[in-house]
Amino acid sequence: MQLGDGIKIGPNCLIMDSQIGPGTEIHANCVIDHAVVGENCRIGPFARLRPQTVLHAEVHVGNFVEVKNTTVGARSKANHLTYLGDATVGSDVNVGAGSITCNYDGENKLPTLIDSGAFIGSGTMMVAPLRIGAGATIGAGSTITQSTPPGKLTLERSRQISSDLWERPKKLTPEELAAVVQQALDPPPK
Repeated sequence: MQLGDGIKIGPNCLIMDSQIGPGTEIHANCVIDHAVVGENCRIGPFARLRPQTVLHAEVHVGNFVEVKNTTVGARSKANHLTYLGDATVGSDVNVGAGSITCNYDGENKLPTLIDSGAFIGSGTMMVAPLRIGAGATIGAGSTITQSTPPGKLTLERSRQISSDLWERPKKLTPEELAAVVQQALDPPPK
């Protein structure tokens, strides 16, 4: 393990076989395992850096962010509720809250490339393999399944609808609830 000068480590952190660059702050309750963290990074709280993670200088990995087998370029940020797995992230990228790289198809781990200067809107699902072009913006709530061009806005959304026919469910009695559950669990008719 290598710890640089002037680092700050909060309580309840677990750091295993990792390199931490000078000036980096690791907030409370982080796990860093076989990772390389550059200088002046900010990690956590409650972040997890898994093996083969490399963070370049001034990267922010915030609360409830998990990074695995991923390189993150200088000054890039993933500040909340994000998963970056099997990815290469360029510099000056912002990954919005609740965004993930969907890197596993059930049999294979697939890569996601996010080029420098990209902005990933909150709640984005990036279904690997794909590449987000340099300077691209991905609209919040999108599920991206194909590579995107550089410098363009790309978004994917279903049409929003409101129904006048819908009624809020009413509280069921225990007997009504039992009947609904039983009906749902019964085998389908042949």
